[in-house]
Amino acid sequence: MSQIYEELKQRGFIKQETAPIQIFHPTTHELVETLSLKSLLDDDRITYYVGFDPTADSMHVGHLLPIMAMSHLQKAGHMPICIIGGGTTMIGDPSGKTQMRQMLSKEEISANGKLLLEQLKRYLSFGEGVGLFLNNADWLLPLNYIEFLRDIGKYFRVNEMIKAEAYRARLEREEGLSFIEFNYQLLQAYDFLVLYEKYGCTVQMGGDDQWSNILAGVDLVRKVKKGNSHALTFPLITNTRGQKMGKTETGAIWLDATKTSPFEYYQYWINTDDKDVEQFLKLFTFLPLNEIADLCAQEGEKLRTAKEVLAFEATKITHGEEEANKAQKTSRDLFGGEGVSDGVPSTTITKSEADKLKLVEVLVKAGLCPSNSEAVKLIKGGGVSINNTKVVDSNAMFSQFLGRDSSLLLKKGKKTYHKILVE
Repeated sequence: MSQIYEELKQRGFIKQETAPIQIFHPTTHELVETLSLKSLLDDDRITYYVGFDPTADSMHVGHLLPIMAMSHLQKAGHMPICIIGGGTTMIGDPSGKTQMRQMLSKEEISANGKLLLEQLKRYLSFGEGVGLFLNNADWLLPLNYIEFLRDIGKYFRVNEMIKAEAYRARLEREEGLSFIEFNYQLLQAYDFLVLYEKYGCTVQMGGDDQWSNILAGVDLVRKVKKGNSHALTFPLITNTRGQKMGKTETGAIWLDATKTSPFEYYQYWINTDDKDVEQFLKLFTFLPLNEIADLCAQEGEKLRTAKEVLAFEATKITHGEEEANKAQKTSRDLFGGEGVSDGVPSTTITKSEADKLKLVEVLVKAGLCPSNSEAVKLIKGGGVSINNTKVVDSNAMFSQFLGRDSSLLLKKGKKTYHKILVE
């Protein structure tokens, strides 16, 4: 008997779940069985799914919560299905959005989906009887719209749909809600029905902002197939500053190493606020809970060890142990006073660029600031150093710092380093 439900709960993965299903005898109407999500996860082998819309060519740290939960369940013997929304992405999920998503072409969606699969393979195993990777374009794009409305649309009530937060918030705004987006809940619910029929999938999981969409799928399975299925949602994680997971001042923390280097990824985790360390260790590593408790029993500067473990384990899961070791060494070299390591992220510019660019422009080019105006604010606020010397002139040309050197080490704030190479 597994204890995976309690494991997920103690780690903080479970936000909402559907109530236990009571099964009654058809003639005596006596209670025969009660099916709870806990009993299914602990006593049976189930098939479960999470959907990922390929709106970009990489996932980011904000996607990790469902992926880690799926991985825990797979390790406990359950079978995951990852759905890439090749069909639903053509509509656009209005959940959590104040305006309509940008439309992508079929070619862009397909290319993004292939890249997302490669990233998911780092966390999950795929193969017959082990795990499935499917594209809902395979069953959504061939649909006959009139038949779909007759067969599926009849089960949905508009007055119920508009009560959902995702729809209600948009309807109250000037931009409103497009009819194409209004179809999204029907398509997501239909996904669940297809997976229930073809693969015996009985549990759909997703972020808590998907609760109404997931419930629509549970309801559709019940109405069309008289089937029993369950919903589980994860909390929407923010740090102590109220920022969404994976968001920083300069953008998202990507799972793609070419967009966010393993060192930058490591630094994101090691810079976790003290109050978030225990929660993040539970959610984003596979360390046993008792080991996490011991690590987080320390306070103040001693908690640095727990942050190092978090950064190393999170980086190892996403980029492999070799890259995690490199990132850890680089970090220790930089912050332990041993000198500059080769693992620091770098940007290469030409000699002619170095002669023409202002320092603020180099900061933007290196990805340390989103705009020139932000770079100016950073310098004026004392947040930029070059080769460990603080810069005070926001109008300075980059070349004045270069001298005879072919590289400089930029430091943003206390913990972000970036090397500029001139060739």
